[in-house]
Amino acid sequence: MPNRRNLPKRLWIIRAVIVMHDAVDQWLAAGAGGDVACDRRIETPISQVYLFADRALKRKKPVDFGFLDFTTLEKRHWASERELRLNRITAPDVYRALHAIVADGDSFALAPFEAQGALDYVLEMRRFDETSVLSECPERVDDALAETIGREIARFHGRALQGRAGGGAAGTDYVLRSNADQMRALTTDLGAESVERLVARSDAELARQTPLLNARLQAGLVRECHGDLHLGNILLENGGAVLFDRIEFNDRLIEIDVLYDLAFLLMDLSFRARRGPANRALNGWLDEAARIQDAGLLYRGLAALPLFLSVRAGVRCHVSGHNGQPDAARAYLAAAEQHLQRQPARLLAFGGLSGSGKSTLARVVAPALGAAPGAVILRSDEVRKRLFGRAALEPLPPEAYSAEADEQIHAALFNAAQIVLEAGCSVVLDATFRDPARRAQAMALHASARGFWLDAPAEVLRARVGARTCDASDADLQVLERQLALARPVGDWVLIDAAAPLAAQAASVML
Repeated sequence: MPNRRNLPKRLWIIRAVIVMHDAVDQWLAAGAGGDVACDRRIETPISQVYLFADRALKRKKPVDFGFLDFTTLEKRHWASERELRLNRITAPDVYRALHAIVADGDSFALAPFEAQGALDYVLEMRRFDETSVLSECPERVDDALAETIGREIARFHGRALQGRAGGGAAGTDYVLRSNADQMRALTTDLGAESVERLVARSDAELARQTPLLNARLQAGLVRECHGDLHLGNILLENGGAVLFDRIEFNDRLIEIDVLYDLAFLLMDLSFRARRGPANRALNGWLDEAARIQDAGLLYRGLAALPLFLSVRAGVRCHVSGHNGQPDAARAYLAAAEQHLQRQPARLLAFGGLSGSGKSTLARVVAPALGAAPGAVILRSDEVRKRLFGRAALEPLPPEAYSAEADEQIHAALFNAAQIVLEAGCSVVLDATFRDPARRAQAMALHASARGFWLDAPAEVLRARVGARTCDASDADLQVLERQLALARPVGDWVLIDAAAPLAAQAASVML
């Protein structure tokens, strides 16, 4: 073996770093100074995680991949501090503390993070049940949970600091160039023609969306986001979702458009054939975000969603390929191209008295309309709550249901529908539509518009309204009785038997 005198200085330094790194690795695996060794060790391209009974220690590798550089102690110090700060925002109960690793005789010891003489650093986390990470149990992501997650992400985005580094057309182009380079290195598995076709279509779509992306950057819709928001980084605990493992090492990957951040979750759910939950997540996010941001800006941004979904699938493509999963890589490549194949926007409107099941049917039909993850649902009850500054489940005062307020609500509803349709997305309108003039307005919004009137016997409506809980609608039995007294036959929309099985109703709509 060559001795120190025969090695160039740089190679000697590299060799010394490797020897020290391996020695610390063995010490951490043996228990980090404790009596019990770790029971599992996880290796990723950029870190090592040591799992103990009640905690985990995460250590960054001294690697440089271009988009991240952990090769010096100072850079690992900076990245470790950022990882703790960022993840304590979304997962404060998971991320505990930072420690320095220092020499202790012929061994090592954990010391305060800013201790002098640090050899490396570790992040201490609470150990959690890995089987509760949503990538391990995607079937647990039902529609209700997906909406909860979507709303929580919107609130997180609303609190996040504004940024610029990865926003606008330049930010998207940065990721597209990275995707292209990484996929071109995998052409043996992916096929050069398929890769180049996706690259060309992605570039063309970016050119079309450049003005929109730059406008969203200027409007403040680029925030300090999660950056890696797929199911593998969402933990289900105590009935709620915990967002963890945020990107910390590159501002261009974290200071991004909020819709691009959400797109990773939507793509992941759609890829796993969970399009219903993906649709609920999108609609929950939109409704919640519209309480914080200008609704028009949010809805116009949907024109960029196909590109965002495609870019996210491209990321998973090359990650899968480099992890030795060629079948998954090819599937993600196909998904990335599929997301860029736009489908014509459609407009469906559901009307009916309270309790007729409009919202339930809308949620069943919306995922199947247009491209993944489906149609945007615009519900008058939710629009009303937003315009009066109330939470989705918070009751409104009587004046919120005046004729003047009703005019305002429907104007906002139809304006939102017009913006979403112009963005190329399908729309489902959900309102009572008892007024023929309102029905005519809805049908005039788009050439594809179709209206459906849900009808059921009075006793069915009464039973449903009486049993309703946790719903944005404030309609009670008194409201329903007034509607029944004023009800008139509706002959201009397709009649749906709202007492029939839901699948039969949906089949009638999708004919």
